[in-house]
Amino acid sequence: MDEARAQALIATLANGVNPLTGEVFPADSPYQAPDVVRALYTAGRALEGRVRPRRAGTPANAGMPWTEDEDRRLIAQFDAGVTLAELAQSHGRTPAGIQARLEKHERTAQSPAARQSFRFSAGRSSGSRNGS
Repeated sequence: MDEARAQALIATLANGVNPLTGEVFPADSPYQAPDVVRALYTAGRALEGRVRPRRAGTPANAGMPWTEDEDRRLIAQFDAGVTLAELAQSHGRTPAGIQARLEKHERTAQSPAARQSFRFSAGRSSGSRNGS
């Protein structure tokens, strides 16, 4: 579940409404207890700072944690010759996210020389190395 959906559910509960049916909870419901309502509002506020709207065109799984099953599928597809662009599309992630995950699993879509060149130029352009 994404955090925006979780935040909406928490807000609905905090307002004393069943998010599944839209019905108001009865007065004796645990969701109407003052401490529970305060806890739900606190949880909702904590999520407010974390939930950011997605940019248009951002893949659905970009920035989401990887599951073991998804890792296994990624490696199997990569080893079978599926391209980086196809992997990004099928996993709902960015090509950079796929590349980073492949490198984590000691696989690469680029040659070592090309990868080193990319890292060198990326470091130089960011101004984070050598004081530049």
